[in-house]
Amino acid sequence: MIDILIQNLANHDIVSEDERSLMRSLATRERSYEVDEDLVSENTRPSYSTLLTAGFAARYKLTPDGTRQITALHVPGDFVDLHAFLLKTMDHGIIALSPCRVMQIDHTELETLTRKAPHLTRLLWLKTIIDGAIHREWIVAMGRRSKRAHLAHLICELHMRLQAMGLTQDLSFHFPLSQGEMADVLGLSLVHMNRTIQNLRKDGLISWVNHTVTILDWDELRDIADFDPTYLSLTVEPR
Repeated sequence: MIDILIQNLANHDIVSEDERSLMRSLATRERSYEVDEDLVSENTRPSYSTLLTAGFAARYKLTPDGTRQITALHVPGDFVDLHAFLLKTMDHGIIALSPCRVMQIDHTELETLTRKAPHLTRLLWLKTIIDGAIHREWIVAMGRRSKRAHLAHLICELHMRLQAMGLTQDLSFHFPLSQGEMADVLGLSLVHMNRTIQNLRKDGLISWVNHTVTILDWDELRDIADFDPTYLSLTVEPR
């Protein structure tokens, strides 16, 4: 299962056979989570980091009145809490949005890995930098894009991230989130969320049926979103 992390890192730079062997030697634990279970809870101090190997998960914060804002979506191959290795105390939760399988890697194992393999250390560092780049795009979308453009941008982003992990079929991908969960991502009411989805459907840009999203007009959707995938760093080059 560690091969999904190797694949993720190899989307950004060549990973040598020695580095692959080193990662495969890591001691890990496998776990499964059901929908709405926390993979990691706020205010905990995990002694391990969690690699998502199957399913969709989300970072989230709860407001005092109980409403939820989803601040990141995670797809297979993502470390959902690599930052906990250094931050120690989690300031947010991570929840399963579908049945999830994960691999837990103790921080002592990660510390050994980073000491032995500086190139892998840089690639893991890059993954946290890309997380930050995604957050910046989400902030821009939340504050300055129309909700139509915001949703279009998110669909383009998810397609690119899933495609890099071999989880798309042409321009289609499995997306198990409900409209309510999407409303928590975009910061909308459920009614407004539904209208925004219907707007893209009506214009022939997407199909969204039975948890499968299909992009019907990539060029137009990308233009509406003003989508530039540079922030995802999906190029293989020396790091």
